[in-house]
Amino acid sequence: MKYPHCANCRDEVEWYVLAGNTGLVIFKGSLGVMSGSAALIADTFHSFADVLATIVTLFSLKVSARAPDQAHAYGYGKIQHISSGVIGLLLLGGSMFILTGSVMDVWRGSYAAPKSVALLGAFFAILANEFMFRYERCVAHENNSPAIMANAWDNRSDALSSLGVLIGLFFATFLGFPIADPITAILIALVVIKIAVELIVGAINNLMDATPEFVKSSDLFKIIRKLPSVTGVNFLRARSLGEDFYVEAEIRVDKRLKVYEGDLIVATLEELIKERLDHIGSIQIYLAPEGEQSW
Repeated sequence: MKYPHCANCRDEVEWYVLAGNTGLVIFKGSLGVMSGSAALIADTFHSFADVLATIVTLFSLKVSARAPDQAHAYGYGKIQHISSGVIGLLLLGGSMFILTGSVMDVWRGSYAAPKSVALLGAFFAILANEFMFRYERCVAHENNSPAIMANAWDNRSDALSSLGVLIGLFFATFLGFPIADPITAILIALVVIKIAVELIVGAINNLMDATPEFVKSSDLFKIIRKLPSVTGVNFLRARSLGEDFYVEAEIRVDKRLKVYEGDLIVATLEELIKERLDHIGSIQIYLAPEGEQSW
């Protein structure tokens, strides 16, 4: 972590975001009804999905903080990936609802220019959501939290959708193109669908123990092979357990090494890996005598 207080931010950030998103739902919803803007009402629905997503994130952070036990030897961290997938599904369902309704409005021609007060709701929503995104992204990065990062991108998608609403409302209210309102809602829905699919795919990959980037890029291999006592590497594995990674490796060493020398190699490697790679939790290193087949 960059600063000591980053751990405290992890426990506080979602409460601030929950309050912010709830305020946006009330603010944008009121202006959307007053102005008759389909795009702003659709954007309000997106913010309501953010509220639900934040509640899911708060729950997952609380559960993932539990220590490992007999029933869950690797801890509860993977619930953060489940949370990320749930947020993606909430976004996907809401955006499909918006997309269908807006397409039907365009098809039937049932649209009218909204009142200009809707522009105020869209402008304020852009500022609020971009601020929440940057705050959450910082906290998620420093704590390696997939749940907080998913919620951060949820707010970024809301900021983008509000920007689209602002542009669409300008065309609808000042340039005399009322169809811009439902078309904007359609474009918002498509952007949110893309973000939702990415979140769902990422959650599925991590739940299926996809190989982390530091293993793919050989960073872990390079750290291990720099130790003079290591003559080779039989296998390297790692998987995400939420905010931390679990690492397994089998390395080849001189078969004439004494037990305490092997223990020293393992301890040194564990220290090097945690020093040079971020968010490493548990490490399991096995020693295989050089010239003998790996178990």
